[in-house]
Amino acid sequence: MSRAVRPRRHRIAGLLSLLGELLITAGLVLALFVVYSLWWTNVLADRTAAARGDAVREQWQAAPVPSSSAQAGPGALDTAGGIGFLHVPAMKNGEVLVKRGTDPEILNDGVAGYYTDPVKSALPWDAAGNFSLAAHRDGHGAKFHDIHKLRNGDPIVFETKDNWYVYKVYAELRQTSKYNVNVLAPVPKESGRTTPGRYITLTTCTPVYTSKYRYVVWGELVRTEKVDAKRTPPVELR
Repeated sequence: MSRAVRPRRHRIAGLLSLLGELLITAGLVLALFVVYSLWWTNVLADRTAAARGDAVREQWQAAPVPSSSAQAGPGALDTAGGIGFLHVPAMKNGEVLVKRGTDPEILNDGVAGYYTDPVKSALPWDAAGNFSLAAHRDGHGAKFHDIHKLRNGDPIVFETKDNWYVYKVYAELRQTSKYNVNVLAPVPKESGRTTPGRYITLTTCTPVYTSKYRYVVWGELVRTEKVDAKRTPPVELR
């Protein structure tokens, strides 16, 4: 009887050993995937965004000075490369190129995008409306990773070829349904505002490393500054 049991134990031990090796291999593959998703995609996206940002600035330098009516209509500064750069000191994410649209193939390049669907975003130079933006919170540049660090009164600055638009944060919504489009309304009543103004809205996924809900921050325009020859940033960015 003991002779029959011994081979069976060897087979069970062999199967357990194989199972252990498979689990270790699976763990390594999963770890590599996580590294790729959360680190390497950031590296690639940052490289792409930096190159495209440089191209936009080169285009600005080469373009003629616009007439006084050049910014009158939505999209007047909209180019294939981007409309400008978002600066949010509290997030310490550097300058963020802003492009048209919020589809993954756009945001995956390490940029922020303004909404065209299901709600059409206003643009900063419009007389009133809500400049509504989205960006990733993890992976692919993770430009809004630190959105939770924003507090009331913090500056949000948007830079175009000719103007600096300075906003101040006044409200946040730490969690809401990803289907809640009311946060993007021209008058974002969920933020406490009830009259038309010039607002900015930042949105991203939450909790971190998931896409179950949305995190929202609202700001309101407090002033604009013309860009000088040296592109001296407003005091909020110095």
